[in-house]
Amino acid sequence: MTAPVTTALTRPEDLLTEGLVTPADMPALAQVAQDFRIRVTPAMRAAIATPADPVAAQFVPTAAELITRPEERADPIGDAVHSPAPGLTHRYPDRAILHITKTCDVYCRFCFRRETVGETGPLPEPDLAQALEYIAATPALREIILTGGDPLTLSPRRLEDVLTRLSAIPHLTTLRFHSRVPVVAPERITPALADLLRRPRPAVWVVVHTNHAQELTAPARAALARLVDAGVPLLSQSVLLKGVNDSHDALRDLFRALQDCRVKPYYLHHCDLAPGTGHFRTTIAAGRALMAGLRGHLSGAAIPTYVLDIPGGFGKVPITADHVAPGARPGLWRVTDWRGGVHDYADPAS
Repeated sequence: MTAPVTTALTRPEDLLTEGLVTPADMPALAQVAQDFRIRVTPAMRAAIATPADPVAAQFVPTAAELITRPEERADPIGDAVHSPAPGLTHRYPDRAILHITKTCDVYCRFCFRRETVGETGPLPEPDLAQALEYIAATPALREIILTGGDPLTLSPRRLEDVLTRLSAIPHLTTLRFHSRVPVVAPERITPALADLLRRPRPAVWVVVHTNHAQELTAPARAALARLVDAGVPLLSQSVLLKGVNDSHDALRDLFRALQDCRVKPYYLHHCDLAPGTGHFRTTIAAGRALMAGLRGHLSGAAIPTYVLDIPGGFGKVPITADHVAPGARPGLWRVTDWRGGVHDYADPAS
């Protein structure tokens, strides 16, 4: 039996050694690695049972990433058009995103920020100071969403510094961390870190990104329990991915497993139009059918909202009849944003 890996896999050669790719894959993977970073943590390598399973599909690169479809975009959800300060996205009146780091513990093959994650580390101090100055001067802001990259890859010292500075802004009531760490690097969720995140105001919430029940290993479940037991409320977000979780059984098992871990399923995202991700993208019609099939078979507390981030920076909407309606031809949808604007969205060709 092969010994478990103890360091992250970051090169095509590492994946070959682990039997996750074949020698024939290597020329294409060398090209992929020039544009998109590779990182598979020891925890996720241990979660992979076969090179073709749902966990491997999320983290092991393939030649399909070299195919960029015409509709795909470097900034698919339009972060840049709503950036009043470095590292800050202010799209909605009462909340803003603080991109506190570009580093992740894993690099998902479908990531909507895949062209920028990993290029730098933490937000430089002058940029952070400018972002915090904007937040402090904008009293309409009540909630800051810390993301990146992955904010829980920061050292406890740096995290504490950021939390202290945000907590000093009186109009903030909520800080929300979006993170893969509790699942992909559960060893980072120490009792001390869980205690650091426990604070009455601004209240800290953690939104855990996970896409398949197979990711929720025993160490991951223990990490989630440490957070919940410390009083940190947990939500989840997942991405609907072809070949990973695009079946009733896979989604049902994922949402039930999250509920068992005391995590409320929050969002199921339609896969964004990031470059080289077309092989992961389902149609909206298929996603709607999957969600409809969960009704009656899952508690309402275990069913997330299925959402689309409208390309171009127009915000996120539920994929319901109120917001997403059939267009003039099959596969074309008319999407109404939160301000009432209407946009076309085309499903991938079948």
